[in-house]
Amino acid sequence: MLVTGATGGIGAAVVRAAADRGYDVMAAGRDAARLDQLCAAIPRTIPILFDLRDPVDLPEPLVKLDRLDAIVHCAGIAEVAGVDETPYALWLETLTVNVAATAELTRALLPALRKAIGHVVYINAAPGLHAVPRWSAYTASKAALRELADSLREEEAHHGLRVTSIYPGGTATELLRKVRTQLGRPFRAADCIRPETLASVVLAALDMPDDAYLAELSVLAAPRA
Repeated sequence: MLVTGATGGIGAAVVRAAADRGYDVMAAGRDAARLDQLCAAIPRTIPILFDLRDPVDLPEPLVKLDRLDAIVHCAGIAEVAGVDETPYALWLETLTVNVAATAELTRALLPALRKAIGHVVYINAAPGLHAVPRWSAYTASKAALRELADSLREEEAHHGLRVTSIYPGGTATELLRKVRTQLGRPFRAADCIRPETLASVVLAALDMPDDAYLAELSVLAAPRA
């Protein structure tokens, strides 16, 4: 299995859960020190240094892959800025990391995924996220990611490839803390989904029997009394 954004809150949780389930996990990210620290603590994992801002040249371990059971796309950036504050460079970086790089990485690994009759999982935005002031680049990228996943699902069905989009509500990560602070909204980790819980949802999607799979999943934090 390949997990992108492996040093983020959700990605790291998916790496741990997958390794615990017995997967051999390639943990991809752009921070070498944090990747090494993560993989040193988790058996069955290897670090893959890969910057999704420039996804054209794959690292050698990915180029050599003969088969791949799953990709879980967790990487993403979520800068807060109004349209009048968002330069072209930030639009380009957001759309590259959140959409175009996932498409390029998936495209490059399709032969290995097809051979394994594999699974592609996209971690998208919260269910129903739409037109958030000062967050247009992020919301636009996630709308595009949904379209990418839906198109890939139709195109690859005859190869047996499964494609799942997961839409998680607020998840207790440092990224969400930063975003909500910048948007002037409250953040309480206790009111959010735990990354470990979301990782268990990812594994549940991957573990479905052969006769069915989960195409889309919305995951919400439990209501508090």
